[in-house]
Amino acid sequence: MVMESAISQEAISTNLKQFLLVLSVSLGVATLPQIFSWFRQIPYTLLLVIVGLGLAFVDVRLVTLSPGLILFIFLPPLLFEAAWNLKWSDLKQDLVPICLYAVLGVVISIAGVAIGLNQLAGLSLTTALLIGASLSATDPVSVTALFRELGVGSRLVTLMEGESLFNDGMAVVAFGFLGALSLGTAQLELQPILVEFLTVVGIGVAVGGLIGFGISYLTQRFDLPMVEQSLTLVSAYGTYLITEDLGGSGVMGVVTTGLILGNFGSRIGMNPRTRIIVSEFWEFLAFFVNSIVFLLIGDQIRFTLLAENLPFILVTVAAMILMRAVAIYLLSNLSTAITKSAIALPEQTILWWGGLRGSVSIALALSVPTILPEREKIIATVFGVVLFTLLVQGLSIKPLLQKLNLLGNAPIREQYLELVARHVALERVLQHLQADQRPGIDQEFYRYQEKLIKGEIDNIQGSIDKLQNEYPNLQSFTTEQLREELLAIEADTYAEFVKSGRLNKELSPLLQDVLHHGNEK
Repeated sequence: MVMESAISQEAISTNLKQFLLVLSVSLGVATLPQIFSWFRQIPYTLLLVIVGLGLAFVDVRLVTLSPGLILFIFLPPLLFEAAWNLKWSDLKQDLVPICLYAVLGVVISIAGVAIGLNQLAGLSLTTALLIGASLSATDPVSVTALFRELGVGSRLVTLMEGESLFNDGMAVVAFGFLGALSLGTAQLELQPILVEFLTVVGIGVAVGGLIGFGISYLTQRFDLPMVEQSLTLVSAYGTYLITEDLGGSGVMGVVTTGLILGNFGSRIGMNPRTRIIVSEFWEFLAFFVNSIVFLLIGDQIRFTLLAENLPFILVTVAAMILMRAVAIYLLSNLSTAITKSAIALPEQTILWWGGLRGSVSIALALSVPTILPEREKIIATVFGVVLFTLLVQGLSIKPLLQKLNLLGNAPIREQYLELVARHVALERVLQHLQADQRPGIDQEFYRYQEKLIKGEIDNIQGSIDKLQNEYPNLQSFTTEQLREELLAIEADTYAEFVKSGRLNKELSPLLQDVLHHGNEK
């Protein structure tokens, strides 16, 4: 017993040291762009992969990467954070194309990759299908982070994040079924596949909805920011574990919970200050988890295995890119025919090329049963393809955005907002100066300070006017910001009435329709 206890303590100590080493390296990489400006051209997550590759090249292994580590520790917070920040109003507008990409797109991807590997590379069909299923889950974390940094349109961000959230669940379900098929415990028939899919997804949505709405109404009863923040963390992991134990999709459960708490629970059960605290907590947690995951992805690469399986990797990359193009362009046109809301061709091109693969694909590949004879081939192929998408597609997405004229004016907007903030701040200083006439202070001092402040306000106003003349779309940006502020104030007021018991249900903002009709006029 004493020996077992000593071994256990030593294992804990070793794991803690490995974790601190990984965290130290990750945070060190985060500081590189601040020291060397050239590194700012590379998205942070991709920079982590490159550093991990460098460590792998000199055979420095930080930690053993296991599928359980990613699926049960890293995946829930990443899914919850993305769902928490995804606006239901934006998602609802593009729900049809997102569902088409996430369901039919996954089927097209799996079929195309499997046929390519089976016919061109000579792999067995079961192995080819497992590789296709592993790589059907998109993971565009670095791309969407770049979108926000560059001010790319919100619709493109919603389409890419929405597809990623939902197709993760579809990919996990498909992989589980194909894994059972390869072991002889499932049959390749349409009816069992549909029943299995609907059951797994249905359980995930039901459990996620129950937990999401339950916590939403629970947090109405008290105002304790730290407790409410902790509840969101517990809900992310709890939903995943409970759903998986019940035979459902933990991914769909976490996504459902995150969407409900982010769009409903945070409105009726959290005051504005608490919402900010919780959002900042999840922003930190996503940064923390992504830092570790992407570094470990690069660090786990085995170059000898990649070289041995290079033909399979090349065939898979070609088939995956081709099938991604077929899925995006075909399903986008189908979505347009159904909804009458067209997705522009440049946006379709970015959706095609920006469909990176990442942690979910690697976790699925690593979870292949060890009794399958071609397990190492599956892992090596998936690692190679993920590496290609992160380094080749990930690093070329910004030039492609420039080529397609999809880059936003984020730097101009930031400059404009800084000028507006300084203008408002100085106006408040001036009001305070004029209202606070203290005895014993020379009036000449007041006049001098007032003249200085008014002069600075005039200079800032001139800069604001110049920017508005050079970039007329700033006016619509400012108008939209004011509109969102007005809606937020109205929604928060309704939430306060619900919280105090003066209303029994949350009201939808009346201003939404008023402002919408006003814009139409």
